[in-house]
Amino acid sequence: MTDMDLNTLTERTKNHKRRLVEIVSPPVCTERALHYTEAYQANLDKPMVLRRAIALAHHLDKRTIWIDNDELIIGNQGAYLRAAPIFPEYTMDWVVAEIDELANRPGAGFDVSEKDKAIVHQIAPFWKGQTVKDRCFALFSEQHKDLLSSGIIKAEGNMNAGDAHMAVDYEKILKIGIAGIRKQVAERRARLDLTAWADLHKEQFLKAVEISFEALTLHIQKYAALAKSMAAAETRPERRDELLAIAENCEIIAEQPAKTFWQALQLSFFIQLFLQIESNGHSVSFGRMDQFLYPWFHQDVEVEQSISKEHAIELLQSCWLKLLEVNKIRSTLHSKSSAGSPMYQNVTIGGQKLVNGEPVDAVNSLSYAILESCGRLRSTQPNLSVRYHAGLSNDFLSACMDVIRCGFGMPAFNNDEIVIPEFIKLGVEKEDAYNYSAIGCIETAVPGKWGYRCTGMSFLNFTRVMLATLEQGRDATTGQVFLPHDKGLSLGNFTDFSEVMTEWDRQIRYYTRKSIEIDTIIDTMLEENAHDIVCSALIDDCIERGLTAKQGGAKYDWVSGLQVGIANTGNSLAAVRDLVFGGKVSQQELAAKLADDFAGADGEALRQILSTRVPKYGNDDDSVDALLVQAYNSYIDELKNYKNTRYGRGPIGGGYYAGTSSISANVPFGAGTMATPDGRKAKTPLAEGASPSSGTDSHGPTAVFNSLGKLPTAAILGGVLLNQKLNPISLEQPRDRQKLMTLLRTFFEVHKGWHVQYNIVSRETLLAAKAHPDQYRDLVVRVAGYSAFFTALSPDTQDDIIARTEHTLA
Repeated sequence: MTDMDLNTLTERTKNHKRRLVEIVSPPVCTERALHYTEAYQANLDKPMVLRRAIALAHHLDKRTIWIDNDELIIGNQGAYLRAAPIFPEYTMDWVVAEIDELANRPGAGFDVSEKDKAIVHQIAPFWKGQTVKDRCFALFSEQHKDLLSSGIIKAEGNMNAGDAHMAVDYEKILKIGIAGIRKQVAERRARLDLTAWADLHKEQFLKAVEISFEALTLHIQKYAALAKSMAAAETRPERRDELLAIAENCEIIAEQPAKTFWQALQLSFFIQLFLQIESNGHSVSFGRMDQFLYPWFHQDVEVEQSISKEHAIELLQSCWLKLLEVNKIRSTLHSKSSAGSPMYQNVTIGGQKLVNGEPVDAVNSLSYAILESCGRLRSTQPNLSVRYHAGLSNDFLSACMDVIRCGFGMPAFNNDEIVIPEFIKLGVEKEDAYNYSAIGCIETAVPGKWGYRCTGMSFLNFTRVMLATLEQGRDATTGQVFLPHDKGLSLGNFTDFSEVMTEWDRQIRYYTRKSIEIDTIIDTMLEENAHDIVCSALIDDCIERGLTAKQGGAKYDWVSGLQVGIANTGNSLAAVRDLVFGGKVSQQELAAKLADDFAGADGEALRQILSTRVPKYGNDDDSVDALLVQAYNSYIDELKNYKNTRYGRGPIGGGYYAGTSSISANVPFGAGTMATPDGRKAKTPLAEGASPSSGTDSHGPTAVFNSLGKLPTAAILGGVLLNQKLNPISLEQPRDRQKLMTLLRTFFEVHKGWHVQYNIVSRETLLAAKAHPDQYRDLVVRVAGYSAFFTALSPDTQDDIIARTEHTLA
């Protein structure tokens, strides 16, 4: 049994984490916004792809850099600690409208200086009509605008920042260095024929890559110079030596491949940082860090022993804290769906790899070191995922159980047994399929070979579509009718339940099409107005094809939207079937009680019947589970009709699949949803991800696993998200941890589950933290496919987590 120390932190690490956790309202930084405005204004004659590269270079040249907290991994996104930059090329309308009120937002507040407010107002006029969001709304039809305004479909976050939801090829840049990328670009440019229309456009992209990567080199060299100057003034010999080592690391990796583990980790973080500076898309993930960093770890820690394992763990923790510094400011509307300001920077460990064409367990000593480093730190970043497979050793799985017991919601598990074969069926090459990683929350893709947004397209509120199904197509929240019933059917004149399901099928297919129409417009405007140069250069085969990832440069490209409230939808349809068409409640009575939110004693009595006497998803009851699958399959079947905007332009794929990694959208989506036939009151949270509705999964975790195992998981490759909550006492004894290991193996191998993650925190602790936030600043909980500091969440999201069913392993 591998022993891990899950309690020791160096004073340096403790102090760095404390400083970050104590920042309740992070600052806003306008440096990037100002520098990009200057560059855009000065280069209006340039193609947009070149304008983007010049703007990045200008910002990197002019921005503030610093080294603080005695950190070992360096690099800052904004001018101040945890500062969130503004990205004006995506949107400015909400920034101007909300800039004075940002400090007052519950769970998502930011401090803005008067100087930064003045800069926002100074630059805003230039961007009017030029932002991605402005140009999307110029293309949206009135119906699209009405759908977005209604909240049935949500896509604001897709217009407010870059796409991301990907992992670039870290292994490649670590091996060939920044100079190697520039050499590859120069060789490709030499083969262009500038008399050809296509090659003329490729030349502009490749020139932009050259400008961008030259700027990266110069910027890293600036950090080297800063570290040297700080070393000259440093009075502590040990810290002086560290600063000189940092300077040497930066001088080498500014152009050359990494030579040591420290350099490889530093270059990996620099690339992560530059991706965030370029577009601030969340879910920028590292991929399989235990695989691509292992050669340097093995050389330094295990062969040459030039650094100790303890020092390697401290280096990792320094990187994790730098990830925690990366921040993003969202509009009030968007922040409600991303409670706790997550960045979803995923690190994947474990799983399998191919050796001579045959799969073997990929766990190595770095896998354990990463696991141990995260278990000690207990932070929200990175978002740690473990790839499970049938051959995963009990030793490593037991180590995962020990880290889960630490109570910060990690690691989450993804299942090789379903992801790999389903990717191969899609057309992903076997070697690539075995190298997949978790991206962001629970979604998956092949690092360095997949286009943008493997998930995270528009969000669709299944539950509101279900309510419209029951009322002649009328949305219960807004009163709007987007797709009228052709037969005028509503609760009161359905003749049998099959008519309900027929109308559901018609309604959900309509909303599916509309969501993809919206996706298509947003994708097109991002492609034309917000080229991501650094990101694309590190995705195969963008350089060879001379195309950005958004133009079809990636090898693979599938995407998914996110479906919210699937459990409520299944439970509600079951209630209508069993109670209304079972003759226990009239259609008219149910319609009336839903309309007045179960008001009065009679309303509450009916709500109790709906809540307790109808089968609920999550209890291994085929009568409701099969109905949910039937409803979901209508959506999945309709998706087969559509392609994304890269289809036919290069990548393998180009299609859509389903996904339930809906982050914390269940709370604001619930706030916009009226009462539902499952007994849920109006404006209360919907079920999260693919998890059962809070409090309805009464038969234990095995029953939940059985219900999820019935979902058409192979068609939900955007992720089947399952959150479970256990009381800490549930894992106190070794036999209890063994029970959980057995349960996990059964779920993944027998039921072909996609994913599971755990909150190991008691209801009492959560209630105390809500009442006394100053005493629980470092309490981390699993929100959805990510973890967040509990006291940084809005009260509504805190209540949603408190209300989730707390299971035991009896």
